[in-house]
Amino acid sequence: MAHLATVVLLLVVAARQAPLAAGDHSVNHHLPTCAAAPDVAAPQEHGDSSGGGGRRILDITHAVRPELPVLGSGVGVGAMVRLKKSMANGSRSNLSELRMSVHTGTHVDAPGHMWQPHFDAGLDVDTLDLDLLNGPALLVDVPRHSNITAEVMESLNIPRGVRRVLFRTMNTDKGLMWQKESDLSFVGFTEDGAQWLVGYTDIKLVGVDYLSVASYEHMIPAHVLFLKSREIVIVEALKLDDVEPGMYMLHCLPLRLVGAEGSPVRMVPSRTDMAKGSLKECHYSVACTVVPL
Repeated sequence: MAHLATVVLLLVVAARQAPLAAGDHSVNHHLPTCAAAPDVAAPQEHGDSSGGGGRRILDITHAVRPELPVLGSGVGVGAMVRLKKSMANGSRSNLSELRMSVHTGTHVDAPGHMWQPHFDAGLDVDTLDLDLLNGPALLVDVPRHSNITAEVMESLNIPRGVRRVLFRTMNTDKGLMWQKESDLSFVGFTEDGAQWLVGYTDIKLVGVDYLSVASYEHMIPAHVLFLKSREIVIVEALKLDDVEPGMYMLHCLPLRLVGAEGSPVRMVPSRTDMAKGSLKECHYSVACTVVPL
């Protein structure tokens, strides 16, 4: 019944879609419409394929390991988990303790990360909207060898109404998150790209595939443009290897760290057979027919 209700809802939304205004930047009508998204097959796939309506669960979280890169470092994050009590040494249980930055590996940035008034106001990760962190999300491929500029954002043709977008870049192709030594040539948003997203889209969750949403040269201004708004959540260091572009149901859960401006997250998108038939694949330079969600 849940699947039937969702299908009906999608049909109603599609029927009620009004034509886009002539000056709207959200879609290029001169480009062809995509074909339906193919099946997703990835090494980190989980779930029982015999039930659940054909649901496929993926894990796009990097494992917390000593070799994870740290911006500006050549030695990685190092050991983060220590066995404080050990049964092998006579304790009645094994007990580990964890010590690491809240921006280690796959993580979320809260509004106070780079905007002091929001930090003073207590806008920590515990105040983030779970409805925003969980829901339909679009994965897009960014043109390779390019930062995410205003021109690139316009070329992606992301429809208005899409609130969560994961951007896969050359960072994934180069395997930067698998290298212990930080590589400052990574790509990300430029200041004008961030401004374009804020001004011309409805995106409120921005996911990227390296440790910073912004390129190294635009680190502060691009972060500030996103975080100052209070409405945009940044998720960094996604593991997007072997995941097809298209629409997914995203689940993103940070720890409830009161007073912290960031938190590690577990990012788990899934795709259902219904979604594959109803929503469309989205590659760069191709206009997409996507039901706004």
